[in-house]
Amino acid sequence: MGARGEGFVPAAVSNRHVHLDQAAADALFGAGYKFNKLKDLSQPGQYAFEEVVTIEGPKGRLKLRVLGPLRDNTQAELSVTDARGIGIVPVVRLSGELKGTPGATLEGPAGSIKLSSGVIVAARHLHISAEQAAIFGLKDKDVVRLLAGGERGAVLERVVVRAGSGHELELHIDFDEANCALINTGDILKIV
Repeated sequence: MGARGEGFVPAAVSNRHVHLDQAAADALFGAGYKFNKLKDLSQPGQYAFEEVVTIEGPKGRLKLRVLGPLRDNTQAELSVTDARGIGIVPVVRLSGELKGTPGATLEGPAGSIKLSSGVIVAARHLHISAEQAAIFGLKDKDVVRLLAGGERGAVLERVVVRAGSGHELELHIDFDEANCALINTGDILKIV
């Protein structure tokens, strides 16, 4: 496994996006709508669609890329800057942990929906397969620290491990986190 087996992981910087469930997809795009795949993402079986929706908060609106496949629950993932910019109090959560999160309105070409919850700032997390986790001595939901080198190096605390099938070694952070330490997609960080 080379350098990665020595405790090094690549970073991926994510932009704002939304995961839709079937009911939301039907309401926003019309029943039976077939999404158009734009590109595969780095995690196995994940991809971006060409389609976007608009999220509206009390103070503004933003466009969100729709990611696939469809999920069991709709969730919008924003940076802290994005959330505050549209008037939503940011709540940091792992994907899927939506209880107690704020809502917003989503608008698509066929209609709109009001989410009572589901707007999150994604907790920084490290995707890793079961085999890779065994090499690193990690398990799902462990918490690690990662060191970013460079001119504005930083230690990222409380990085949650997401281990198991459907994961491939990669740190996920948002633009706010990446910008503070000048981290780009593909940069290598060290587990400390």
